[in-house]
Amino acid sequence: MVGRLAGKRALITGAGTGIGLGIALEFAREGAHVVLHYASSKAGAENAVREIRDAGGIATSIQADLGRVEECFRVVDEAAAFLGGLDILINNAGITEVVDFLEVTPEHFDRLYHVNIRGQFFCAQRAVPYMLAAGGGAIVNLCSVHGFAGMPGHSVYAGTKGAILAWTREVAIELAPKKIRVNGVAPGWVEVPSHYTRYAHYDPKAGGKTIPIQRVGQPADIAKACVFLASDEASYVVGQTLIVDGGTIALMSLGKI
Repeated sequence: MVGRLAGKRALITGAGTGIGLGIALEFAREGAHVVLHYASSKAGAENAVREIRDAGGIATSIQADLGRVEECFRVVDEAAAFLGGLDILINNAGITEVVDFLEVTPEHFDRLYHVNIRGQFFCAQRAVPYMLAAGGGAIVNLCSVHGFAGMPGHSVYAGTKGAILAWTREVAIELAPKKIRVNGVAPGWVEVPSHYTRYAHYDPKAGGKTIPIQRVGQPADIAKACVFLASDEASYVVGQTLIVDGGTIALMSLGKI
């Protein structure tokens, strides 16, 4: 397999479904050898592994609860052992929950911060020594438009995404001299399977009308941005978060489509 990531060794977290799954498949198409981490979406991850292998690629899947630091370390170590090293980490795993501010419990708060922030942080920390051994690498942290603008019910979730923006910038300047580039991608509304089970009246066509480009995003839209940031094409891009949202954040709240 050839492509912009030919021979690169990549770990994608939260890759059993949705955006993470799309990233893993796109990375494999671009020639990367991939490890798909999943928390509970075993079937999705294993189906993707079979698809990649059937196409001649190298892939496996690993289950882990990234809300636990020791599990973050384990998944990185096992991924590096399978791949023979590590060049790329895509920190995609995260939890989305909508809860009114006054109804937030400490348990809810901890659950989101442990996975969305602590999980990203310690996966990256564990991955860096492997990247140093390889002579460099790339880390891409998945953020969200919720890190840039508010929406009711997202006080905890948006806080985790704002924290991702900050720590991405800070760690990027620490690691850039070591030839490890750290950047982020902030998706807007992206259609994933859970929308159809979580929201009784989910309608992507209606939702698309609220977005300047007139459609809801797809996992492939985010995957292609991640490929760019992980590839040599982005060798001078450091500490940035690329917003991929069809123009959502660019639209003034008083504006009309």
